[in-house]
Amino acid sequence: MVTGDAVTAPARASDSLGTWARRYYYANRRAVETLLKVHGIGSTQWLVLRHLAAAGPTAQRDLGSVIEAERAALSGIVSTLVGKGLVEQTISPADQRQRELTLTGSGRELLDGLPDPFAQVRAVALAGIDPADIDAAIQVIERAIAQVNAHDFGRSE
Repeated sequence: MVTGDAVTAPARASDSLGTWARRYYYANRRAVETLLKVHGIGSTQWLVLRHLAAAGPTAQRDLGSVIEAERAALSGIVSTLVGKGLVEQTISPADQRQRELTLTGSGRELLDGLPDPFAQVRAVALAGIDPADIDAAIQVIERAIAQVNAHDFGRSE
């Protein structure tokens, strides 16, 4: 709760903005995973396929930041997609130490047959909610993230 310039904790920790943002994220993620499960892929795999379809061949080292995945997790995701024949992994012509990823014909076919699961879930989640309320929620979360990222929290010590 905000009173003047002071921010007080909600009556229950379960009522905090962070808790509700996390609950929304996980509810969305579960729904997306459910939609994709019947197609044999997960949400992060879908994000890789979608990126490769849009951007074309991509250096594997660059993909982690695009889909916000750690390097170790990404390696497993790529191996799974290669094993399923949805992605091809080759040596980069620009740097022989690097791997380049390309969407295969099977990957393109799978992706083309799937509606955007995130859009489907978002349509359900936000149905009937005033767009101004959605914009206000986004602004609050964006500002909170920016303020946390800008704060020192003792990093300079």
